[in-house]
Amino acid sequence: MRNNFLYFFFTLFFCSFLTRIALAQDTADSSRTAATDSLSLVRKHNVRRATAMSAILPGAGQIYNKKAWKTPIIYAAFAGMGYLVKFNNDNFRKYENALLTRYDNDPLTVDEFADVYTEDNLRSLSDFYRRNRDLSVVGLTMVYVLNIIDAHVDAQLFNFNVSDDLSLQWSPTGTFNEQGMLAGVSMNLRF
Repeated sequence: MRNNFLYFFFTLFFCSFLTRIALAQDTADSSRTAATDSLSLVRKHNVRRATAMSAILPGAGQIYNKKAWKTPIIYAAFAGMGYLVKFNNDNFRKYENALLTRYDNDPLTVDEFADVYTEDNLRSLSDFYRRNRDLSVVGLTMVYVLNIIDAHVDAQLFNFNVSDDLSLQWSPTGTFNEQGMLAGVSMNLRF
């Protein structure tokens, strides 16, 4: 219980630390951006750097992309999946050891589930928690990969300009030929 509390506290502290760094970087970057806009110097956003940073330290690519609000979400997902891995692994080991105790011919070993579970119950519980542990490891890996993909996509779209004067206009069209009337749709995209 104490280890879980320390783990949670450390994760919360680390996430708040990263968010604070990102917010300080955002204010520094906004003052730098105002100065560089007047000089018309635009620094290109590096996609490889964002991807590598996120692969080395999850969440760092999101901070580099100025999306620091995603970092606590990423670490919460890591903490949740890590907890599931530990919980399922502990229960798997508990029921696996209980099953091994049943097969042990040593009279000094004590079976804690002697009157509670049969051997088939212990085997099915062991298999259940092993399967859930393995799925939790897959989930943890997917959180890591999705973290990298998110940083990469955000870096690709960092300089994408969405202004208010984008418009799509469509109107029905019709033409006549010797076979009859042809109907269609005309679309105009203006940026």
